[in-house]
Amino acid sequence: MYRLVATYNHPEDPAVFLDHYRNVHAKLALDQKGLRNFEWGVCSTADGSTPPHFLVAVCDWDNKEAMLEDMASPEGQKGAADLENFAQAGVSFDFYEITKGI
Repeated sequence: MYRLVATYNHPEDPAVFLDHYRNVHAKLALDQKGLRNFEWGVCSTADGSTPPHFLVAVCDWDNKEAMLEDMASPEGQKGAADLENFAQAGVSFDFYEITKGI
């Protein structure tokens, strides 16, 4: 499995960000044909302090080639273009082959 982790910085208006993420961006992510898993959550901390990131999303594909194919597809391009509509505070991406166990 190949994974993309997107970490979003704290937006100016969290409610507007979440509404767009939930009702637009997440649906665009789910349109990708090779996507095997998609999950996301709003970050918190054990002590109630402000976490380093606002939201983290995880997307999994069978392999890197499948991820690259989805990202180049019209559906993937729509998702990438949508970032400018809600992620003005910034987003970082990490990509890696999943290794389980030792």
